[in-house]
Amino acid sequence: MDRETRALAESHFRKLQGRLLGGTSPPRGCVDFIEKPDSFSYADFFKGYLLPNMPCVFSSSFTAGWGSRRQWVTPSGKPNFEHLLRKYGDVVVPVANCGVQEYNSNPKEHMPLRDYISYWQGYIQGGYSSPRGCLYLKDWHLCRDSSAEDVFTLPVYFSSDWLNEYWDTLDVDDYRFVYMGPAGTWYLSPLHERSPFHADIFRSFSWSVNICGRKKWLFFPPGQEEALRDCHGGLPYDVTSPALLDRRQYPRHEHCSPPLEVTQEAGEMVFVPSGWHHQVHNLEDTISINHNWVNGCNLLLLSGQVIMKACSGIDFEEFYRFLKTIAERRLLLLAKGVGPDAEEADGGKGTILGPQQAAFDIGRIAEVLASVVAHPDFQRVDTSVFSLQPEELLQQLQQVVVTTATL
Repeated sequence: MDRETRALAESHFRKLQGRLLGGTSPPRGCVDFIEKPDSFSYADFFKGYLLPNMPCVFSSSFTAGWGSRRQWVTPSGKPNFEHLLRKYGDVVVPVANCGVQEYNSNPKEHMPLRDYISYWQGYIQGGYSSPRGCLYLKDWHLCRDSSAEDVFTLPVYFSSDWLNEYWDTLDVDDYRFVYMGPAGTWYLSPLHERSPFHADIFRSFSWSVNICGRKKWLFFPPGQEEALRDCHGGLPYDVTSPALLDRRQYPRHEHCSPPLEVTQEAGEMVFVPSGWHHQVHNLEDTISINHNWVNGCNLLLLSGQVIMKACSGIDFEEFYRFLKTIAERRLLLLAKGVGPDAEEADGGKGTILGPQQAAFDIGRIAEVLASVVAHPDFQRVDTSVFSLQPEELLQQLQQVVVTTATL
């Protein structure tokens, strides 16, 4: 991050005055396509998509050097089952049954990857049909469970990733996933594969790369999902279902704008902004790598989820530990005494963890921590278990915000 980008970002959040991202500007009529890596910088992405919370698609040129695109795919563009079996056949993976709906989700089982690939091959040979239904390998933590060396290179645009940075310090979990599954025809059968209508966990950002295959995405900007709720307030499992035309069941559906549609080709990378509800359909046999991530740009959305107790995986105590961990790492970076224009090398695109990014991050943490400390529910938390009291950390951060204002 450079000084100009930081100044723009800080001005952006001052204008928001604590309001959440999303709905502040109308979505473009179509999703932007970023063609050339050499002419698109981190600052371009930050200013054009991260701050305004808008989706975009990166061309396959951005992932051309990934090992998974060479090794996991046959010359004809199909999944390379032989390589996957040789490399990961004994790894136990989570598999969802897309033909069974439980609480707007799909039940999961676990099996060795070789068993799933055997099923997948049989599904293809059976004309994309099986008595077992359509099984989808989803939420495989490849980076956590196995060696992911040479599988992919984290794009610089998504490197300010506090969520995985924090969980990596605990060495117990992460939000990096691999998805694999057969082709599905989203408009024909409930047994075919699709991702139910949802917004991502913690209202995080996410990115998704097709290693092979094609996907169709349907995007709804924040707020549009309200017009899709049924008469009981629930969201639909499938936004393409004819049931939504029933005005008695979905009384506000006619007020919903059409979704933004994206067809994602092999190698392409989709950026999913915070709070955008979406539904995803595999059009071909597909393998993808996905990350969920949080940083200073969508931290308010995460804090809002914590305050509303809408996060099943994080409470006030965990949220403070999360803020404290990231804050201490940014303070350490600034303490190294690097100059204001110093940037870590990254192919000329500019680092995101230089001093300007660190100063921006500290400012965002200070703002959110101040609101957390003042919240009545947080004041009931036993803070004696913390090595550094929240008020002390907040005071330290606020002092750094002042001293780095002219950095």
